[in-house]
Amino acid sequence: MKNEKLVPAAVAMLKVLEAYGVKNVYGYPGGSINSTLHALDVEKEKINYIQVRHEQVAALSASSHAKLTGQIGVAFGSAGPGAVNLLNGLYDAKEDHAPVLALVGQVPNTNMNYNYFQEMPETPIFSDVAVYNRVVMTPESLPHVVDRAIHEAYAKNGVAVVVIPNNFGFEMIPDVRYDSASATYAKPAAQPQATDAEVDEFLKLVKEAKRPVIHAGRGIKAGGDQLIELSKKLQIPIVIDGLARGLVNEDYEGNLGTANRAASKAADEIISTADLVIAIGGDFPFANSYYASHEFNYIQIDNQVSQLGSHHVPDLAILSDATSFAEKVVARSEQVAPTPFFKAAVADQKNWKEYINKMLASEDASLTPAQVYNQINRISEPDAVYSIDVGDNIINAFRYLDLKPANKWVISALFATMGSGVPGAIAAKLDEPNKQVFNIAGDGALSMVMQDLVTMTKYKLPVINIVTQNGNLSFIEGEQEDIKMDIFGLDLHQQDFAMIAKGMGLDAVRVRDYKDLPAAFDQAVAATKAGKPFLIDVAINKKRGLPVEDLAVKIVDGKLQEEVNERFLQQEGKRYSLEELFAKFNGEELKPLAHFFDEYGVEL
Repeated sequence: MKNEKLVPAAVAMLKVLEAYGVKNVYGYPGGSINSTLHALDVEKEKINYIQVRHEQVAALSASSHAKLTGQIGVAFGSAGPGAVNLLNGLYDAKEDHAPVLALVGQVPNTNMNYNYFQEMPETPIFSDVAVYNRVVMTPESLPHVVDRAIHEAYAKNGVAVVVIPNNFGFEMIPDVRYDSASATYAKPAAQPQATDAEVDEFLKLVKEAKRPVIHAGRGIKAGGDQLIELSKKLQIPIVIDGLARGLVNEDYEGNLGTANRAASKAADEIISTADLVIAIGGDFPFANSYYASHEFNYIQIDNQVSQLGSHHVPDLAILSDATSFAEKVVARSEQVAPTPFFKAAVADQKNWKEYINKMLASEDASLTPAQVYNQINRISEPDAVYSIDVGDNIINAFRYLDLKPANKWVISALFATMGSGVPGAIAAKLDEPNKQVFNIAGDGALSMVMQDLVTMTKYKLPVINIVTQNGNLSFIEGEQEDIKMDIFGLDLHQQDFAMIAKGMGLDAVRVRDYKDLPAAFDQAVAATKAGKPFLIDVAINKKRGLPVEDLAVKIVDGKLQEEVNERFLQQEGKRYSLEELFAKFNGEELKPLAHFFDEYGVEL
């Protein structure tokens, strides 16, 4: 034992990360995390330290990496403020079920419990966000605790936190293997399967329904084609959660798009008339209010017991993998003849797509979000990766961004934190250096993290950054317009983001007129192909997107009624008709759902 090779405990910890395939660790320096920084220096040939400018960005980058790749993301912060700053990104990982490891600095153990500078009891801070939350008690146990933390993060699809007294990382411990990583862990977990009896009960309820609708979530994964086959065979239109965008081919006529606020008109209208909603692989956080619009039978298919009944009481709950369920239903069912309801749904969505295409093709000098997304679609490569920030760009991306199964994209979905766009793009470009990467943000969101544009410069990450600027928190304005209050607190003092970006080493351009828009995007492509990040600061107008959530559809005495919700622009003191609403948003060609129900003879 005398000649046993020794290594700093923090280096042994990094070797554990390396064994699990970790390539990048995101963080910001601090005195109480110096032993980890020293280890990153020692191991710099095997693992990359990515220095961001705020711990929030570190955690959001780690979370984005986990969501894009399925592999654990790693971030660190120092004791006190560094630890607290991590929380925003860690909650994003928690809510979107992404495996993330947070390494948190602590003062030396010899100074703990003496009310030392920046000493805080850190485990209580992370008690809600973490599935695993430990303070390292000895130098020898540091790599072991990190190994356990990674297991827990993967097993529970969540955040694991390890608090490290700084002096422990410098202590010398035996240089032996501490990880329990194994290639066998990459095996896909066995998924629950529906029984024949469950599928037959499902088919019985579908046969009894007059207006069935599938509401699919990201749990469908790679099974979009199988879901389409089910939809065609049983004549059931598909509505999707936002996170399922790109998983179900959007060229399929029966895909009505997303529901609720960031939605298509057809999706909201059709689901409001459904007498059977079939939730497959979804985690729809708005269900408690959205599903309360009317009564319907409810079938839920999910591969996690804890999800069944979490948002709405099911008439039939089936524990099953979503894709295999779709396959089994197709195998055990008979072809259904074309139905008036399905035909009407398809026609409604076709009418909506015509409106969307008109908005995309507009050459109005007053720049619109649709025009911006039209240019994004034009220059995007087939396998482009998109990081979409929170705000109006969620609505606009769901409506206008052309997403295919070959595209990856990341968003702060359930936590919905602004400022996720830049970190997501940084992680995406580091993970996929040979793919085109976009960061799409509004002025409010970019303002929260724009210091990390310099991170793109430092690490030579040729990301196309697009900021849509109208000097206003438009997403919240849309909410304030529909409640009894005056618009307040939303005005943003406008900034020259292009000048700011240039000061950080990016190439950048400001666009204030439509005629300059295509050239700006061409510049972005040229710059990124030359290896430089680029920013386009686009001054868009303040016009709200058509609020499909304000369409009130219901069946009364066997007749379809559709009107504009009385809450829409109630400050004006008038009630809008459907025609007035559509005209206000340049949608004169849009038709109410009743038009299509009448055309195809849908019986209510």
